[in-house]
Amino acid sequence: MIHKHSISSKEDIIQTINQSIIDKTHIISCLANVASIIYHSLENINWAGFYFRNNYELLLGPFCGKPACERILIDNGVCGYSAKIKKTVIIPNVDNFENHIACDPNSKSEIVIPLLKNSILYGVLDIDSPKIDRFNADDKLFFEKITELIMKHPDIDLLKNIYKI
Repeated sequence: MIHKHSISSKEDIIQTINQSIIDKTHIISCLANVASIIYHSLENINWAGFYFRNNYELLLGPFCGKPACERILIDNGVCGYSAKIKKTVIIPNVDNFENHIACDPNSKSEIVIPLLKNSILYGVLDIDSPKIDRFNADDKLFFEKITELIMKHPDIDLLKNIYKI
């Protein structure tokens, strides 16, 4: 079991992320810190990061964990599926997901949350766990709150200058 030092609560994590947004930290730096906060603060997480939409694919963004796939076609893997349907997807056991892309063979469950603004897909937040059935409805709400905060970042639209959103 992976045990990490945690910020005392999920509320503290939300508060820390919100402060980065309030401080108007550059969007890429902010997202790098969000990935790090998730990775280092929560138990049983072995990958946390972002993929950004670039036309019909997702490109790897800031993350923490083992090296990952640099490009994922929309509709491929859990990230591509979430991007296609524009909804949060929880996969209790990735070995049972027909289209799973195994960047880290230790990953056993996954949650992917779309980054949406005015129904436009900017990318996804992807979190993996080495534990089967790690993610639940409470985690879904927690990570969706994080993505809501991210999408309120004053520089979120700078991503359109980098990627073809």
